[in-house]
Amino acid sequence: MNAPRKIQIAARQSDLARLQAYRVGGELAKAHPGLEIEYSFRASLGDKNLEDPLWKMPEKGVFTEDFLNDLIEGKADLVVHSWKDLPTELREKTEIAATLPRADVRDLLLFRKDRLESARNAGLVRILTSSPRRAYNLAPFLKAHLPFEAEVGFENVRGNIPTRLKKMLEQDVDGLIVAKAALDRLLEAPEPEFAPVQKVIRDVLAVSNWMVLPLSVNPTAAAQGALAVEIRKDRRDVAELLKKIHCETTFATVSQERKILASYGGGCHQKIGVNVLARPYGQIRFLRGLTDAGQVLNDKILEGAKKPQSGSYFPKKGEEAVFFDREVLPREKWASAEAARYLWIARESALPSDFQVRGDSVVWTAGLDTWKKLARRGVWVSGSAEGLGEHEPMRVETLLGSKMIEWLKLTHDRSLKGMRSCATYRLIERKDVSDIKGRDRYFWMSSSAFDRALELFPEIAKAEHATGPGSTLEHVRARLGRDVSVYLSVEEFREEN
Repeated sequence: MNAPRKIQIAARQSDLARLQAYRVGGELAKAHPGLEIEYSFRASLGDKNLEDPLWKMPEKGVFTEDFLNDLIEGKADLVVHSWKDLPTELREKTEIAATLPRADVRDLLLFRKDRLESARNAGLVRILTSSPRRAYNLAPFLKAHLPFEAEVGFENVRGNIPTRLKKMLEQDVDGLIVAKAALDRLLEAPEPEFAPVQKVIRDVLAVSNWMVLPLSVNPTAAAQGALAVEIRKDRRDVAELLKKIHCETTFATVSQERKILASYGGGCHQKIGVNVLARPYGQIRFLRGLTDAGQVLNDKILEGAKKPQSGSYFPKKGEEAVFFDREVLPREKWASAEAARYLWIARESALPSDFQVRGDSVVWTAGLDTWKKLARRGVWVSGSAEGLGEHEPMRVETLLGSKMIEWLKLTHDRSLKGMRSCATYRLIERKDVSDIKGRDRYFWMSSSAFDRALELFPEIAKAEHATGPGSTLEHVRARLGRDVSVYLSVEEFREEN
């Protein structure tokens, strides 16, 4: 089979679509020196009709169908799509032959700083989005996790990224939700033609607070952040070219997401978000929303991890072994941390009540419960590790415009490993600890609790042990010298016992 010397890449004409086509073309050029690449850009139906909400438009392929004939008739050798825009049904004459490594899958909330006080006083927040999924999943979350109490309403918005950003600033609204991957890709583009849109994004970021919205609450559109390279099925010459740039991990997880969505009818009009994340300890699946049939979906599942199920366990619901009391350290021990711009908060008590958070600080939390408690204290939280551990990547360097970000973790005096840390409170060992030995299985939410329990009851080392992902998992494995079970939460652990 002779490899083509020149290929024609087609895509939509928006900034983001052109950029995505350039990324595929650039990777092909690196993989196949001498390959000549041409680009063809034009508007789709979804680009031409900017008046109707997406849910009022044709359900399938509103941004992709216009390019199908180009492939079939040989006017283009391949088309680059945002994969989430493609129908979940397989096409008869074309196929997805490749994808690149996936960008950040999460959604991003931009909130105008000049509207914070008025929204707080009114007790009402109005957010632009064209997604029924976002509106359904995020209304209760934002009500509880914004740094003030307010009802949350959503209004339709259409257009490319610059258009939507402009509407956010010019309309009587407080914020906008976008796919984070879109901003990241545009801001990272080296081509001079994207300088104007980069300036627009930077100007909006300068006048906005932002939140990277958690996947456990707001799983995104199936395949969000992934590119789909579509070709005609009989073009094996093009398929061979694409093999060298193909990311199999992205393809596998995205295919699984689309299969799950298709099982509920498919289509971007549904109020369903689904994401699959591949991690060293297993595969995480988030599924949340409301089907057209009225079925409520709310799954957070870790697959592929070791999970033995037998015998008695600790802690049972309502049972608690408190190994420590907590005492805030004197202010002079942690006052220097107030100068830090990037704060990672291990738990709500790690942020003393008189801690002065900088106005330009980026606050990240270990879990959503800590986020909620800090929000009730008036702290703007920008994102969370969602209980997956401090090694879970934040991926905010592009938004912040710097690759040199050093986080400071606020925690207790026995947890100063890993990330650069500052102890704001100390653990005081309790003497009146319940006898917890004699169980078959134990779940640990912190390394310090495990160490103290092992010190008091060394015989429990012979039992089965489980933790959540993150540093506690690594610590318990190292102490025991063997593998342990992994769960996303103590609630999931209990449900399986």
